Amino acid sequence: MKIEQIYTGCLAQGAYYIESNGEIAIIDPLRETQPYVDKAEREDGKIKYIFETHFHADFVSGHVDLAKKTGATIVFGPGAETNYEAYISKDNEIFELGNIKIKVLHTPGHTLESTTFLLLDEEGKEHAIFSGDTLFLGDVGRPDLAIKSDLTKEDLAAMLYDSLRNKIMPLPNDVIVYPAHGAGSACGKNLSKDTVGILGEQKQTNYALRENMTKEEFVKEVLDGIPPPPQYFAKNAMLNKSGYDSFEVVLKKGNIPLDVEEFEAIANHESALVLDVRPEEDFIKGHIPKAIFIGIQGAFAPWVGALITDIKQPILLVTPKGKEKETVTRLSRVGYDNTLGYLKGGFDSWIAAGKDIDVLESISADEFVHKTTQQDMNILDVRKSGEHQSMYLNIKGIENFPLDFINDSINIIDKNKTYYIHCAGGYRSVIAASILKARGFYNLVNIEGGFEELKKTGVQMSNFVCPSTIK
Repeated sequence: MKIEQIYTGCLAQGAYYIESNGEIAIIDPLRETQPYVDKAEREDGKIKYIFETHFHADFVSGHVDLAKKTGATIVFGPGAETNYEAYISKDNEIFELGNIKIKVLHTPGHTLESTTFLLLDEEGKEHAIFSGDTLFLGDVGRPDLAIKSDLTKEDLAAMLYDSLRNKIMPLPNDVIVYPAHGAGSACGKNLSKDTVGILGEQKQTNYALRENMTKEEFVKEVLDGIPPPPQYFAKNAMLNKSGYDSFEVVLKKGNIPLDVEEFEAIANHESALVLDVRPEEDFIKGHIPKAIFIGIQGAFAPWVGALITDIKQPILLVTPKGKEKETVTRLSRVGYDNTLGYLKGGFDSWIAAGKDIDVLESISADEFVHKTTQQDMNILDVRKSGEHQSMYLNIKGIENFPLDFINDSINIIDKNKTYYIHCAGGYRSVIAASILKARGFYNLVNIEGGFEELKKTGVQMSNFVCPSTIK
């Protein structure tokens, strides 16, 4: 028996490769499926099953493509409905895989079809659970992503309470826990940085598994402090339920080099968004006017999903050399399949062609603090509200303007004012400034290095909840 976790850090997502006696199961595969096929061929095995723990909202799974390539059966838990061929399992149903078995534990709560898959080893011992978004390390899945007219998030949280206590907690303490996500995922609020754990440890340390916890207490604590889900979650869940274009088709369409004239013509005639994924320091120094910055080196795909509201938006790319294919791939993981090509030769070719460029004014933390002693300031802290409330600049004019909600909050600020923008380290502030500039806000100044550099200056901080928060 072999179990391998295939973890993708930028999505904080774990897929799983399970093999026994030449038969293979893949759990929650990524969009690009050829690596699974190649791995199975190298190991002289056959992919028999593709288990989906639920309809994922934070990424597009590769289950449909992988089934077409391999003939493997897609397996969902009870109650799932799809627009493609899939096997809808029954609670406690058992699937044989070589010399081991995989048992279905229907665990609704995160979503109605959410299912945990229990692996029984060669001796029939309960060895591991693949818990999807039902149980994380340190947390449980948010119960507000599958609400129907007759179900509230409180109803789903109550279901999750029952699922955990009736299906998960009775299992032996030495059962290994393989969750679908780790820290950084928006599918929970307190996920551990660890990606593999032991059930007994979770019973001791995970607040949601607390002994003698009432259902009412559980519902209150699970729902407390959950921010609204990113706008792309519902769209990704629908793609996972309905199906999608193959990854190879998306890559072929998007991984196309365009010279400057072709690039500019498509931008003008296709209403394409120019997405610049270079490092933020390069974007600051020069970029195509009205380009949006979301750097490939950061939490790229989740920020694209949160901020580009039209999942079918035509996109043109400005990338670092050699990052073209990776960028198209990572966009496809969250369902942004309408990439039309990339700027051949990168931003240097744009400059060489004599085209107009724009820059982003940027100052050091020391320069910013010096200015605060000379004049009143308008300051936008684009960190999450929880970050802002834990510690913020004790300076007149500071407002929390979370990047997550910038599309909803943009009309609250004044185009005639100058705004100084900071985040934690400098990545999100440049994203925010690029979006604001594209919308006609030209009096913007980025604070280099963000809050981490500001703390080094000795400027006065506060850790009380600031009442001035834009949501």
